[in-house]
Amino acid sequence: MSDFIKTALVSVVLTLAAHSGTFAQSTGTSKYKCMVQMTNYAGEGAYIVVSLINSKNGYDKTLYVMGPDKKWYNSLKEWHKFQSKKPANISAVTGASVTGGDRSVNVFEIETAKINAGYKLRFESAVEDQKYHLKDVEIPLTTEALSAKTDGTGFIRYVRFSPN
Repeated sequence: MSDFIKTALVSVVLTLAAHSGTFAQSTGTSKYKCMVQMTNYAGEGAYIVVSLINSKNGYDKTLYVMGPDKKWYNSLKEWHKFQSKKPANISAVTGASVTGGDRSVNVFEIETAKINAGYKLRFESAVEDQKYHLKDVEIPLTTEALSAKTDGTGFIRYVRFSPN
């Protein structure tokens, strides 16, 4: 192999290594750590779905589902209608349900172009034999809102985001 080719290969490898940390930015996504703090309710673990809502109040994408058992997804009524009409593979974005007083921390990947573009994040919650909350938390998908604490109206006490 000629010295020129070796030098070129080393340059390419070093350039890729130097820019590997910016991969998420080059793909047009940003990662945010999300902490959900629950109220001190009594009962089973809450199932919570986090959805990206478009400017027409329609579901765009499921970001995360807290609750692993599919047989209970129908308790998240509006999201379940969306998921039934446009089934998406959500196995990579599911985790444990969250019980009263506990907290859950997860990382969401959000398309950067949708921030400050009229979208919202909706947290729907349901607990077995208790009330369903369509908009337990709804947050405008803005830079400002993603840096603030947002109070819930049902089983969620509050939600807080931070860049990851």
